[in-house]
Amino acid sequence: MPGRAHPEAGAAGPGGWVCLAVIGAPKGVRGAVRMACFNEAPARIADFNPLHAGPGGRPLRVRVIETPGPGRVVATVEGAEDRDGAAALNGTRLYVPRGRLPETGDDEFYRHDLIGLPVEHVDGRLLGTVRALLDYGAGDVVEVLGRDRRGSFLLPFTRENVPVVDVEAGRIAVDPPEGALDDA
Repeated sequence: MPGRAHPEAGAAGPGGWVCLAVIGAPKGVRGAVRMACFNEAPARIADFNPLHAGPGGRPLRVRVIETPGPGRVVATVEGAEDRDGAAALNGTRLYVPRGRLPETGDDEFYRHDLIGLPVEHVDGRLLGTVRALLDYGAGDVVEVLGRDRRGSFLLPFTRENVPVVDVEAGRIAVDPPEGALDDA
């Protein structure tokens, strides 16, 4: 993967808000919820308290009580005292202002900073813009929305296929494998 992409990959919201987690179904009867977390250390999602229910939405405080698997936690949310309160939060996206995220180091970037960047072939041809960075379990994939904005194509997000990621300059250069752009 070119650079080390911080997993705070949830979509960037309006006004510089970044989605760090999504509340899922309740667990038990005492107000606990399952959460999918996009930060580098999901067990430390509470370090970002208060989180906000939507960009600029009401502040919520979480407390992690269990980490059942990668990218997943079970947490309590202040104010959700029972299963009904927890169920009412199902689907809530939790955001923080972009400025509250740690600074990135050299050759690092936040995944959401790539969305919308122009994508050029290494030979200089404009191919489109980054639509999404996806993870289907076998490694990251970049989805590029074509220049005509009608179709998109996917490329494995590796140094070989994506040799240049320059967030400051606002560009990405790709060197797709032969045949990868045939249908694009």
